[in-house]
Amino acid sequence: MAGSVGLHRVIEPPGVLPQAAWRLDASPEIGPDEVRVRVQRLNLDAASYRQLAEKHAGDGARIRAEVLDIVGTRGKMHNPVTGSGGMLIGVVEQVGPESSLPVKPGDRVATLVSLTLTPLRITDGLRGWDGLSEQAPADGTAILFGRSIVGVLPDDLPPELALAVYDVCGAPALVDRIVRKYRDPTVLVLGGAGKSGSLSLAAAKRAGARTKAVVVSAAERDALRAAAVADEIAIADARDPVAVADRAGTADVTVVCVDVPGCEHGAILATAPGGTVIFFSMATSFPAAALGAEGLAADVTMLVGNGYVPGHAEFAVDLLRTTPAVRALFEARIAGD
Repeated sequence: MAGSVGLHRVIEPPGVLPQAAWRLDASPEIGPDEVRVRVQRLNLDAASYRQLAEKHAGDGARIRAEVLDIVGTRGKMHNPVTGSGGMLIGVVEQVGPESSLPVKPGDRVATLVSLTLTPLRITDGLRGWDGLSEQAPADGTAILFGRSIVGVLPDDLPPELALAVYDVCGAPALVDRIVRKYRDPTVLVLGGAGKSGSLSLAAAKRAGARTKAVVVSAAERDALRAAAVADEIAIADARDPVAVADRAGTADVTVVCVDVPGCEHGAILATAPGGTVIFFSMATSFPAAALGAEGLAADVTMLVGNGYVPGHAEFAVDLLRTTPAVRALFEARIAGD
């Protein structure tokens, strides 16, 4: 078990799993059940990138320097402020003889586990990245464990697009699972115009739900309206609980996909008694969510979206393929970056 979960890669503190570790051994030599990937592109998660961009006032060079410092210090991309990381794409270089992962050398893959637990070395100084987008061209090595999750990139999607979808593929799959437990539900997505938000709306609509979204601007409203996955769209600051509840009304299932802190209470207030709140944002404060629900006497079930549902990658890619307007949202975001 220790090998399959990467315990032997933990440098400090001893005895914890790789995600909880402060520092990992990112050396490229692999163990018998490990896989080494030649890194081609990183995708920083939205909450982490936003925190870095705000800290450095959008200075790309300083953002790049801090990412290099984090990886060099910790042996993984694990933002010490947000606690989040992202994921990557690359080419499989070597597969250990005891590896159970369904890949072979030469496969172009996306890691479907967080960079916060993936041993990572950057060898090119991120010189191909200007620091001004979540996706960073890179060269280096990453290590996958026996219990890691990995997907071979689909041939019909550009790698940048596939990476963007895989980064959030857990969200729509879990939304689909939860929505199908209700009869004729209403689903509200906070941050509906983003990557995870738009796919969550598409999943809810496919599952037969009435869909509502909260976005922060008229531009996001117009873009989401064109995607035709939200029956209602409200403009509000998701950090303002009263505004969210007043403008969006209530829902049976509320999904939080906003990459800023402070959205917990609005989501709870907008969820009907007996409903479910799904938190997919890494900016979520779970103490604030738990205590807020208690303080509001809210009879709601609150779920942490952990990023993994069996078949989640295939489910998300199929949504993208069958919902062209959502694909257009993703492509516009990548082009804007």
